[in-house]
Amino acid sequence: MHKITAIILDWAGTAIDYGCFAPVNAFITAFETFGIYPNIEEIRAPMGLPKRAHIEKILEGRGISAQWQNIYGRSYTQADVNNIYGRFETALFEVLALHTDPLPGTVKAVASIRDMGMAIGSTTGYTRAMMNEVVPLVKKKGYAPDCVICPDDTRGAGRPYPYMLWRNLEKLGVSSIDKVLKAGDTAADMREGKNAGCLCVGILKGSSMLGLSEEEMALKTDTEISALFETARKNFTEAGADYVIEDIGGLPGLIESLQ
Repeated sequence: MHKITAIILDWAGTAIDYGCFAPVNAFITAFETFGIYPNIEEIRAPMGLPKRAHIEKILEGRGISAQWQNIYGRSYTQADVNNIYGRFETALFEVLALHTDPLPGTVKAVASIRDMGMAIGSTTGYTRAMMNEVVPLVKKKGYAPDCVICPDDTRGAGRPYPYMLWRNLEKLGVSSIDKVLKAGDTAADMREGKNAGCLCVGILKGSSMLGLSEEEMALKTDTEISALFETARKNFTEAGADYVIEDIGGLPGLIESLQ
């Protein structure tokens, strides 16, 4: 039995931006600017990390490193990472406002969790400048956590380091990591929670782990969805998830069962 007093949510792909498409589209634009064409799997695999680290992970992949070598005749440098990040940041700011809708069930689930007397914290791979644009727009749509922690707040040490999560505890006044449940949509979210020492739950619908839009989900058969869920559950579990639920609307029920 766990006495949960705080829930720490991820942002894109968990609470907002169904399918986590804002960063995906920005990464595609950034890499294509430099003549590099990663596939969706290569782009999504590091999702949840701070964005510079995410770019480095893509560049380190066998296929992308080969593309880079073929075009530039050398390995990538930190200057290259900085240049790609600069283009990524510009591209992301161009589309951020278009991807701030809360996922179906987010506002209701958070209201139910608050009614239980719990605090709502959050961590993200977005920078503070990005969140300064996102947070007010999302608040107008009904979702506003008590705390927003970015990699900027932990000297750039975002996921899978535990520091953003621990900073939430400090801000929220939570006395023990045992009282925290971390919810997210990526393997990096699960590793962040495990490194911090708390329970973790992966959320399937709307996640980067599935990588589907609402429209794409609607076109899938029940059999196809079951197969996708099974693969995603396995991936979440391998990354350290203690629980995997279908959608964010299932969070209040899970919390009640843990209490």
